[in-house]
Amino acid sequence: MELPKEITQPLSRLGAAAQNALEVARFGGLATDEDPSPYEIAAEHPVYRLRHYYPRVASDAPRTSGSATSAPAILMIPPMMLAAGIYDVSSTTSAVTHLHERGIDPWVVDFGVPERERGGLERTLADHVRAISDAVERVNELTGRDVHLCGYSQGGMFAYQVAAYRHNQGLASLITFGSSVDTRVGMPFGLPEQFASGAAELLGDRLFRGRQLPAWASRTAFQLLDPVKSARNRLEFISQLHDRDALLARESQRRFLESDGWVAWPGPALADFLRQFIAHNRLLEGGFTIDELLLTLADVSAPILSVVGTVDEIAPPAGVRAIRQAAPRADVYELQVRAGHFGLVVGSVSNEVTWPTVAAWVRWRDGDGEQPGNIAPAPDDPYAEPEPEPTPNRVAHGIELAGEVSAEVVRSIATTASRTARNMTTLSREAASQLPRIIRSEQVRPHTRISLGRLLSERAEHDPDELLFAFDDRAYTAKDVDRRIDDVVRGLIAIGVRQGEHVGVLMGPRPSGLAVVAALNRLGAVAVMLRPDGNTRREATLGQVRRIIADPERAAQASGEGHVHTFVLGGGGGPRDLGVEVTTDMEQIDPAAVRVPAWYSPNPGRASELAFVLFTGEGQTTRMSRITNGRWVTSALGTASSARLTAADTVYTVTPLHHPSALLMSIGGAIAGGARVAVARRFDPATFWEEVRRYGVTVASYTWTMLRELVDAPPQPGERHHPVRLFMGSGMPRNLWRRVEQRFTPARVLEFYASTETGAILVNLGNAKPGAMGRRLPGSPEVRLGAYDADNDQLVLGAGGFVRPCAPGEPGVLLARAREIDTVATTPLRGVFAKGDSWLSTGDVFCADEDGDMWRLDGAFDVIRTAHGAVYAAPIREALGDLPAVDLAVAYGVRPEAAHAELAFAAVTLRDGGDLDARELTGAMRALAPGERPAIVHVVDAIPVTTWYRPNTGPLRDAGLPPAGPRAFYLDADGERYRPLTAAARRRLAATR
Repeated sequence: MELPKEITQPLSRLGAAAQNALEVARFGGLATDEDPSPYEIAAEHPVYRLRHYYPRVASDAPRTSGSATSAPAILMIPPMMLAAGIYDVSSTTSAVTHLHERGIDPWVVDFGVPERERGGLERTLADHVRAISDAVERVNELTGRDVHLCGYSQGGMFAYQVAAYRHNQGLASLITFGSSVDTRVGMPFGLPEQFASGAAELLGDRLFRGRQLPAWASRTAFQLLDPVKSARNRLEFISQLHDRDALLARESQRRFLESDGWVAWPGPALADFLRQFIAHNRLLEGGFTIDELLLTLADVSAPILSVVGTVDEIAPPAGVRAIRQAAPRADVYELQVRAGHFGLVVGSVSNEVTWPTVAAWVRWRDGDGEQPGNIAPAPDDPYAEPEPEPTPNRVAHGIELAGEVSAEVVRSIATTASRTARNMTTLSREAASQLPRIIRSEQVRPHTRISLGRLLSERAEHDPDELLFAFDDRAYTAKDVDRRIDDVVRGLIAIGVRQGEHVGVLMGPRPSGLAVVAALNRLGAVAVMLRPDGNTRREATLGQVRRIIADPERAAQASGEGHVHTFVLGGGGGPRDLGVEVTTDMEQIDPAAVRVPAWYSPNPGRASELAFVLFTGEGQTTRMSRITNGRWVTSALGTASSARLTAADTVYTVTPLHHPSALLMSIGGAIAGGARVAVARRFDPATFWEEVRRYGVTVASYTWTMLRELVDAPPQPGERHHPVRLFMGSGMPRNLWRRVEQRFTPARVLEFYASTETGAILVNLGNAKPGAMGRRLPGSPEVRLGAYDADNDQLVLGAGGFVRPCAPGEPGVLLARAREIDTVATTPLRGVFAKGDSWLSTGDVFCADEDGDMWRLDGAFDVIRTAHGAVYAAPIREALGDLPAVDLAVAYGVRPEAAHAELAFAAVTLRDGGDLDARELTGAMRALAPGERPAIVHVVDAIPVTTWYRPNTGPLRDAGLPPAGPRAFYLDADGERYRPLTAAARRRLAATR
């Protein structure tokens, strides 16, 4: 009896489904009888094998080494967690076959299965980059052509790194598919970037340093990143389980994704990947390392085709498009594909769009054909909101099976939650990063053991493999730096240095400079920072120095001081002729042979003990500043807190250690904040942005007018989309401040005031008041303004004989409350505002506004004392600087012959094309009270600056009255208007008494 079709058809489908399910369960999949595309192993290497697909038909003629083939070559890189078969999944979705059929010669880097390779699980990220670079050279040699380097997902990130590592040599172009460059955007599950980056750093430093990520874990992680797509694939497989033909069409792809395609990720490589590119975002910001070389994508100039999945949840478009800002020298093109992450390279969309376009791109870049019509230059702003699509985008694409309404609800909830979490995390992260530093600074007591050497030891103990120091394009880890410091300590012991001894340091910017200063501090000695452009004999005498440690370039300068012993450190190696007679070349000391004495204890320095001696002033006015360990730590922690420095930051400094701003702020802040330190030999606007990119600089330090040359310099490629978030320093004029923030937006200026004598630290944390010194930094000494009589150069006393506090707007001397940790350095004033209190004078005159923000007016010794009263230089400088034509302005006092008082003068330089007339000058000076206005304002060709860009008024003061003419103006008798300086007016001023 024949059963009805309504019964037999379901039974047949059920039986077929059961049979197919059984085959999958027993054998892992269905037998497809598909053979992989033909290839040969063209080269073998400990890390990779070089596959050459369709080798017998790749050229029209037999190939010999070095001869050019007729077909352009493309070298394809898989991600580390996927097998090389990603480019040859099946006969119907094979990248190598599609390219071969379109006249392209395909080569593939095969890293093998690391868990089965000898040493495979110990491979580092650098091992892979070097291997790919080697493969590029092999293909170059075998084909006689530059190669088009191609990579999917993390393989594309490899392609970018290799291009930077090779400086584009041997590369015709780069082609990447879903390769994120800015890993801060599009974190999985809507996680805030700070949480995800922190987790990545923790995983990289703790979990994966000595462990691999197994293949099953890679597969699971990949599926979790796009869970709805994974669920949909499983539902489709189950729903078609009865239809063998439908299953066979996608069986190879399914098996690759479900099992066969996944390999283990070597632990060291994964740890480095997480730390450099997820936690610290080094592909975008620069400063990633290969073989201790600092590299940046800003050096990549090969043309780039970036394939962007518009609905890619794993590599969101904004993160992929960031290659445009990371590689400003490259011509970057974009191919938009409506596909998920895997669909970019495997499946119907890749067959129809991706691989035909890649083949056309390769031919076009090789000069054979036109630009593909579906590619376009990448957008300049990768984060711009895209045009809305007619169908649900990204999240909706992954859950279309659940309906458009549910997709929009889920997306709205996810977006809202992500934004809320991001804002809350940003606030909590700032508090969490600053609070421990502030607490630690406030908890420092005179006997607390804390110092530069101790903080460096903590860095090395906490994260020995993290980069700490960068110089001349080389990177040094915390472990490297700590080891070098210990070696120098042994060298110091060998030459007889003991705890508490004053030792001169005469060095330029170099790693050995930091090492010897830290070593002296670790030993418990005092580093006396001699200035290469100072009076070495006078400074050595003031600093009570018997030994000077110099670098080879300054050995002659040090050895010229006959009353001290000279030692040379730096530029090590074998025996050498230094050209001068020195006591000892410390590079010839074998640290292992030095016997450490019983008295030595690492980092013995207490907060109240003297650590450094710095010098300011010139000639007979040279002054010595004593810095205790506690004062150094206060400045370092305060800088780190104010600048919100983290391990993701790199602080760039051109200021050597003998300058207070370097020792106390830029280098000190970076060490205390866990950031890298990048030291340059000198400041050069022509190479500044190249160094910023190469080192991955996020915070650049400055002194005084240094950035004026950078603001006036022609635009550089590396300046576009630069990574600098902060310019940090002291002394920047207000008009320059505004120009810096305008040109280099979104970077802002963080201005400090730090007194080396008193430990007072002020910081302007906001952008609302350019030119202000701001307010006291938490953790630093309390500060107050004491009323000041500038004419008599003394504090003004009030009731009970105590110093009278200043009212808002009233000039006063800035005083800092004395702390026990500073008593070694300076003798305090007592009974200032109350009985028994102790205060230290900074010697600088300030005023405070109604909000409590401090404005520096002048140094007490620099006040211009005219016949009408005291005149302060800062208000004059700032008022003149507000004129659009003015570049740099200074104010100073000049005393004409036989005069009893000074005249206030001002000099300005003009910006290109600028001009100054009497009417504009009169308008600008109305911001000042009549008695505060300068008697003379004149235009000069240049205002001299010191080595560290501080305007030097000495030569202008010595020159006296400027000549009469249209470039000089004088204030008329009523004190209201400026007029051109005539010969008659000049004679009257010269006779002023």
